[in-house]
Amino acid sequence: MNRKKQVALYVLADFLAATISWSLFYIYRKEVIEPAKFGYDIPIEFTPQYFLGLALIPVAWLLFYYITGFYNNIFRRSRLIELGQTALTSLIGITVIFFVLLLDDTVSSYKNYYQSYFNLLLLHFSFTYIFRLLITARTIYKIHQREFGFNTLIIGNNEKALKIYQEMNTQPRPAGNFFVGFISVETSHHGLLDQHLPQLGGINHLEDIISEYQIEEVIIALETDQHDKLSEIITILENRQLTIWGIPDLYDFLSGMVKINTIYSSPLIKISNGLMPAWQENLKRLIDIGVSAIAIAILLPAYLILPLLIRITSKGPAVYSQERIGKFGNPFTIYKFRSMYNDSEKSGPALSDRDDPRITRLGKFMRKTHLDEIPQFFNVIRGDMSLVGPRPERKYYIDQITKRAPYYTHLLKLRPGITSWGQVK
Repeated sequence: MNRKKQVALYVLADFLAATISWSLFYIYRKEVIEPAKFGYDIPIEFTPQYFLGLALIPVAWLLFYYITGFYNNIFRRSRLIELGQTALTSLIGITVIFFVLLLDDTVSSYKNYYQSYFNLLLLHFSFTYIFRLLITARTIYKIHQREFGFNTLIIGNNEKALKIYQEMNTQPRPAGNFFVGFISVETSHHGLLDQHLPQLGGINHLEDIISEYQIEEVIIALETDQHDKLSEIITILENRQLTIWGIPDLYDFLSGMVKINTIYSSPLIKISNGLMPAWQENLKRLIDIGVSAIAIAILLPAYLILPLLIRITSKGPAVYSQERIGKFGNPFTIYKFRSMYNDSEKSGPALSDRDDPRITRLGKFMRKTHLDEIPQFFNVIRGDMSLVGPRPERKYYIDQITKRAPYYTHLLKLRPGITSWGQVK
């Protein structure tokens, strides 16, 4: 499935809906509202104000939808939930437009305000939802026809795993799960899924299996006596962009401590691997981009002068690049102004301290003022980093840390930052 293409379809549909509804509302004002105000027919002329609104309002709607997270999980949409989301966002957006753009209009009666508000709301909601409904219905149809689907891995090889597999794989209207195989927690004996799916390995192979088979959903089906493995499994899975399902125990039902989703007759717990709601995460991303762009503009003299000083005071490139580990364990290239002598780590990775002889005289100044970090604003704009988040580390050191503290990998749920709580403290 091509996610970018699907997102582009929704963006195009939303843009057209906003354009059409604003244009029809403009005509409605010329045909109904303004004649009631002036007492004679008003010719329909598309003024500069109309074109200005046509240029700004659809873009503002797209930005609003992005912030609210509408374009996330684009293949896992519900028509009923989409109806509620579209109604709510339309209500909020039209209310803002009304108070910002329409409330200052002089009208013949206050009834015209109500007419304008509800007609614009009806137009925008109707066109937006109809276009979205067409795309979503087509996607759901293709999922039910098994043309679209999500590569799914089962962890477990017992009665629970077999029941889940049979129920989800034999439904006439499937939920879109393409089962690629399973992982057995107990690798020393055969289980019930061996006749239906290939065994892809053990827990120690989980990360490689997810990457190799492009796994999108994981179902954890463990017996009660296997729960000692659960923490290890969750630690690996939560650091990936996956949808994770678990089969609840009787205690979970009786205590009411879990939220149960039902896929046909199989109750499953949906385990979230996100730390923030979509709107908070998207708003944070917009702030990252905006602040970074401003910082780059303000610091432009430093970007021009520091590379010259670095090249004059020591041999080697002005900008130092290195591979670091980012969100969900994805590697990226981080950029800094070089503060050490060239080839300082030719013998291998080594931590530095304040009196490290590998640091140049200019490098000590840059580190003290953090000017060596400012190229990372470009990493933020690229999406590799955030303004605030755990500092990115090299895989070499992450491997050493996780041997003693495996929960360190939970930091990989976040986009790494230029500054962090630890750095401030």
